[in-house]
Amino acid sequence: MRQFVIDELSRQERDALDSYLRRTLRAGSMEGTFWLELPRSLWTDVQLGHEKCGPFYFGVVLGDDQVCFELLVRSQSTLHCECIAHATKRQRDFVLEFADTMLAGELIRA
Repeated sequence: MRQFVIDELSRQERDALDSYLRRTLRAGSMEGTFWLELPRSLWTDVQLGHEKCGPFYFGVVLGDDQVCFELLVRSQSTLHCECIAHATKRQRDFVLEFADTMLAGELIRA
């Protein structure tokens, strides 16, 4: 799995990120999982052609001392389809910008 991981978080940093993610993203069904929705303006041509599979998301997983951003574009309605793919550069930049904004907003220097 391609992913971006921020690790070595203190308990206080982890709790701050948990609060931020709960306020900002849709929570997943498992504890510590969240869904970062990909804006339609960043969908690929294939994803635009698969309206029924959208919206598309990135998984975000918060662990005890790390937060992981998956770099796989997922669908909430379909598991296997050509529209589910590794992030493009623009999509990756979107995830990294979200992570940078989150860290800056919570004053985390990890």
